[in-house]
Amino acid sequence: MSISSWQVEVDRATSVEWSQLLDLFDDANIYQTSAYGGVRWGEKNLSRIVLKRSGTVVGIAQLRIIRPTPLKFGIAYLRWGPLWERRGIPFDPEIPLRMARALDEEYVCRRKLYLRVLPNAFAGSRRAATMEAAFCRFIVEPLNAGNVYRTLVLDLSPSLEELRKGFDPKWRNKLSGAERNELEVTAGSGNEEYHTFCRIYDQLRKRKRFESTVDVGQFERIQESLAEPQRMRVLICRDKGVPVAGVVASAMGDSAIYLLGATSDDGLKSKGAYLLQWALIRWLKERGIKSYDLGGIDPEGNPGVYHFKRGLSGADICQVGAIAATHSVVSSGLVMAGLALRRAIRTFSKPLSFGNASEQPVARS
Repeated sequence: MSISSWQVEVDRATSVEWSQLLDLFDDANIYQTSAYGGVRWGEKNLSRIVLKRSGTVVGIAQLRIIRPTPLKFGIAYLRWGPLWERRGIPFDPEIPLRMARALDEEYVCRRKLYLRVLPNAFAGSRRAATMEAAFCRFIVEPLNAGNVYRTLVLDLSPSLEELRKGFDPKWRNKLSGAERNELEVTAGSGNEEYHTFCRIYDQLRKRKRFESTVDVGQFERIQESLAEPQRMRVLICRDKGVPVAGVVASAMGDSAIYLLGATSDDGLKSKGAYLLQWALIRWLKERGIKSYDLGGIDPEGNPGVYHFKRGLSGADICQVGAIAATHSVVSSGLVMAGLALRRAIRTFSKPLSFGNASEQPVARS
């Protein structure tokens, strides 16, 4: 890279500085926050790379570093990155190309790691085409039932009136019924709102009697660690003052993701989940959010969740597959064995089925 125009900085940004950098990017997301990385993986296991052009930050990425032994092999895992859509800067395909080179040079060539990237890109999008061009020398992992992320994404550019008209008629009728039930919706990003959600979630678990890998306490710690502008939005629906349904979503950059949802018995009767989604959509519109990822769908495993989300008439799309690069046979073998084990676990695990989207524990963790 030309030192005069392009510069790469590795592991210089603190957690606070990283949060400030994230606010500069339209493609920012919760999985690239220092809070998510720190709580999920531990701050000491994170690595951050910053790409600058003439002194201006134009690309960033936070990775998880996994080294199972003191020996020099392991994995560098980049989830929902890198970020290059800097607010106010016109699209330039050279930025992701330079970022791809920087990632390869630092983690593959210098550290001898297996670099695995799960892009924040959906099939058919400009971002997916840009990723394909920038990372053309990387290996594309084949998609299968165990690793594909399929979701519904709602375009929020139409007016609220147009969005509502676009909902499935049955979904729209249930929303109207919820509005007639005189329910109250409150929203916030503080501990009190999240604790209220957790109480509803506990009711869901007791009613459904399921075991879940979702750790709502972990999300609580993430919420507490997030910078104020990046905190998750928690919406609570009350019927006669009693909390009956809740939704947790993340809105960063120009997009939003549905993360957690839960409903009590009374919430099912009052149709609170419909009102919560509509209230969230209105809030996202006010913030200028352009798209809303409804958090993943599984038509066969969770048909109730699928039909609920489909009622919002979002586009049915899949995330592009992971890409990888390595010069280490040991690191490559380690990753392949891990992925095979994960596929086996998923194959032999019995899928859970939930009644509606408000009872979906989490889309991704």
